[in-house]
Amino acid sequence: MNLKHILVFLACCMAGCRTNPRHENSTPVTFCNPVNVSYRFCPEEPSRREAADPTVVWFRDRYFLFASKSGGYWHSKNLTGWSFIETNAIPVEEYAPTAVAIGDTLYFLASSNEQSTVYQSADPLNGTWSVAVDRLEIPVWDPAFFLDEDNRLYLYWGCSDVNPIYGVEVDYANRFSFIGEPKALIRADPDRYGWEVPGDRNTLINQRPWIEGAWMNKHNGIYNLQYSAPGTEFKSYADGVYTSENPLGPFMYQSHNPFASKPGGFAAGAGHGSTFTDPHGNHWHMGTITISRKHIFERRLGLYPAFFDAQGTLYAITKYGDYPLMMPQKKIADWNKIFPGWMLLSYAKTVTVSSSVDSHPACHMTNEDIRTYWAARTGDPGEYAIIDLGDAFDVYSIQINFAEHNSGLLGRQENLFHRYTIDCSDDGSNWKRLVDRSKNETDNSHDYIQLTNKVSCRYLKMNNIEVPGGHFALSGFRVFGKGHGDAPERINRFESARNPQDRRSVSLTWGKSETATGYTICYGIEENKLYLQELVYRDTSLVINSLDRDRAYYFSIESFNENGITPGGFTIRVP
Repeated sequence: MNLKHILVFLACCMAGCRTNPRHENSTPVTFCNPVNVSYRFCPEEPSRREAADPTVVWFRDRYFLFASKSGGYWHSKNLTGWSFIETNAIPVEEYAPTAVAIGDTLYFLASSNEQSTVYQSADPLNGTWSVAVDRLEIPVWDPAFFLDEDNRLYLYWGCSDVNPIYGVEVDYANRFSFIGEPKALIRADPDRYGWEVPGDRNTLINQRPWIEGAWMNKHNGIYNLQYSAPGTEFKSYADGVYTSENPLGPFMYQSHNPFASKPGGFAAGAGHGSTFTDPHGNHWHMGTITISRKHIFERRLGLYPAFFDAQGTLYAITKYGDYPLMMPQKKIADWNKIFPGWMLLSYAKTVTVSSSVDSHPACHMTNEDIRTYWAARTGDPGEYAIIDLGDAFDVYSIQINFAEHNSGLLGRQENLFHRYTIDCSDDGSNWKRLVDRSKNETDNSHDYIQLTNKVSCRYLKMNNIEVPGGHFALSGFRVFGKGHGDAPERINRFESARNPQDRRSVSLTWGKSETATGYTICYGIEENKLYLQELVYRDTSLVINSLDRDRAYYFSIESFNENGITPGGFTIRVP
């Protein structure tokens, strides 16, 4: 090769995309919701994946994650890399399991309307379990164990649009027998609490909510009994909390509720979760994300940072809750400490594809709605999707969300892989390999890739090599990073109108920012405690139907785009 050819070759490579090294330890490991685990195909029609109702416990220097109908469970030392354990030694095909560590043993209990059996294991890493108690006194659905600091064990349960959440003390040294009669602890009150009203937007006012998914945490001597509403299929699926000085009550409704809610964005839902503490003392809430398109129980998992404020109020931060977050290596004081500032670069961007099924167009992979997707006409090698970001951006990470159109797959199977590559380019003609999953051997349908080094590029091309079954299909080809321009201008007009006929509802409107990708509404019952958030793309109005009928609220708004976030300049009070 002569000098002229070498120079041409180098020029083409440079046109592909530019890699910018960063210090190896400058950025901690990040994660992005939905949680990147191997979601199992359900064993019955229609073909779809599912995991929901998570329980996360710390046992023998690692986390164990149990979820509904998953064919097994997972373990991790860091909350970002999860390994799957397949077993039939426990009823992993039942709903809403719970687990508790007592001494050197982990106990497991799943939902049942017929017979509730407690299992035990001293070595869950090997998938070996035995029966601890064949039958509890009554069958329980959506159970949750809680071991108090004095080593007394409690059991909470309930899943109904009629019945309450129950609780009882359990004598684990005496075959988990009940100590006393079960007590009714929490009942639904949707007439006052708008977030308990069913519907994606809490609008089904004539329908009863499902109250379910109990969980208990103790913080500074106060018992925090958590529950879910209004139903797992809704984007509004959230977790609320009641508090008491005693594990069996009486309980009082926490004034800030729901404490974990994510009704908007790409992946909505945060209900029926578990709240737990990492070794650094940070609190986390893992909840349920709804897709509910192929089936009502088509669901995923989401992980959100949680906090107790100085007054003991429990709250989770879910804003930008499906953007990358850093996994902290020490105790953090607030959400800002783990948000890397990597913004979404792919929203509503132009996409070119190899082919499309008419009912699933290419624009669906960049519309930030996990319930819609693009499907190629085949699952063959050579199908591709190209995103034009519109300008050169610094790309830090990519999330590939597979939709698996007409896969026909049932049950957890071996040798199910998504294999693909991703190339980058500055001009759309000269490409450089960025991600190589051509020999991938993991079955992850929400594959999150944090790049070793950021890359500056305008175009990204995903090339299909192999799908587990059906068509090559994507619900989200999501690109995260930073632009080189300015964050959007501050919103100067922000107005509200509370519905006088239904005070659970408020209408918000604001001035449009021409340079904003979207807006985040932050609100709460105290001006300095805006613990609830909702993200909106492009729209300049929002109706929130989840308010407490009897309380005033405070609202602020921030705008964002590919270059960053501009905080709101003021807060409005809605009496």
